[in-house]
Amino acid sequence: MEPITIFSLEQSPDVADVERRLGISRRDFLKFCAAMAATMGLPAGAEAAIAAAVANPARRPSVIWLHFQECTGCSESLLRAEHPTLEKLILDVISLDYHETLFAAAGHQAEAARRAAMAEHKGKYLLVVEGAIPTKENGIYCKIGGQTAIDMLKECAADAAAVVAIGSCASWGGMPSVGPNPTGASSAGAVLGKPVVTIPGCPPNPYNFLSTVVHYLTFGKLPALDHLGRPKFAYGRLVHENCERRPHFDAGRFAGEFGDEGHRLGWCLYKLGCKGPETYANCPVIGFNDIGEVSWPVGCGHPCIGCTEQGVGFTKPIHALADLKSVKPPLGYPHISEPRGSGASLAAVATVGALAGAVAGATWAINRNLGEKLEVEKTQPEHEAKS
Repeated sequence: MEPITIFSLEQSPDVADVERRLGISRRDFLKFCAAMAATMGLPAGAEAAIAAAVANPARRPSVIWLHFQECTGCSESLLRAEHPTLEKLILDVISLDYHETLFAAAGHQAEAARRAAMAEHKGKYLLVVEGAIPTKENGIYCKIGGQTAIDMLKECAADAAAVVAIGSCASWGGMPSVGPNPTGASSAGAVLGKPVVTIPGCPPNPYNFLSTVVHYLTFGKLPALDHLGRPKFAYGRLVHENCERRPHFDAGRFAGEFGDEGHRLGWCLYKLGCKGPETYANCPVIGFNDIGEVSWPVGCGHPCIGCTEQGVGFTKPIHALADLKSVKPPLGYPHISEPRGSGASLAAVATVGALAGAVAGATWAINRNLGEKLEVEKTQPEHEAKS
């Protein structure tokens, strides 16, 4: 049996059904799957597996999506994406069985639907957590249906196949956890006491979430994670490494203040407090909402604030200098505008000529004297030469 290729799937009935459901052409859908495989660094052939898995409506995983201390910006990032099909694809790839913001149902009906989905898909559903969990005073600062966020999270996580913390608030506490942290806001992993998949960002890029879910859907496992639970394909490199302003950093060209000449010319924002040198994320690589390079803070002319990193985002002052991790500015920089050379004047040529003549004359004299000395040594008896 020949292996399935992405080209052979173009005439697949399932891919044709995707075209009908989402209003996206088959070719664009397959190109999207190929791009997703490349983004995750998967080997050749993975794009066909992704396309087959995504196009199969029977493989949609059940998703329980919880909201706690947050601004709903993570959900908005997914649903307000400017890509013409991304938000549709997200909702088509997963079976969103509980989401307080998107539910038509409310109150007891919504909670009944959540528990029914958990029972039906026990051990198989994905739990997505958006927002920090307040832990002080036994969690009284956040309740849903009379149940504290702590109790609801633990109940839903008990039978989940995987727990995904989306956004910085759920991943490491985010803005609610900044001192003095009156509610004791904590991450999902800290409350559960075990590692979870974290997709930090304020908000995170929707492609990072979609790619993580698609990887799970296709291969039955989560993508490779770093020591903080972040997918390596999205958080494996510093922002600084792929920043379009990196050449200016290497050349010593920095904007000194907002609106100055360097800022207008797109020079490096390190001196304005850019946290790219200490922040791991793929923002400069894929941008947001498919509208080009300007769709992330540095592209818009503002320093990266390090929202994906605990202890950086919402903790360090925005304009404080970043701690350089893997890169250092060189000790000496070339001038921003190197002066151009000009032709030598007659006086300069004469001076150089005179110096060269003097050096040549001195060299001749030294060689002559050295030659005479050698000749004398040759004619003298050995005992006289030594004396």
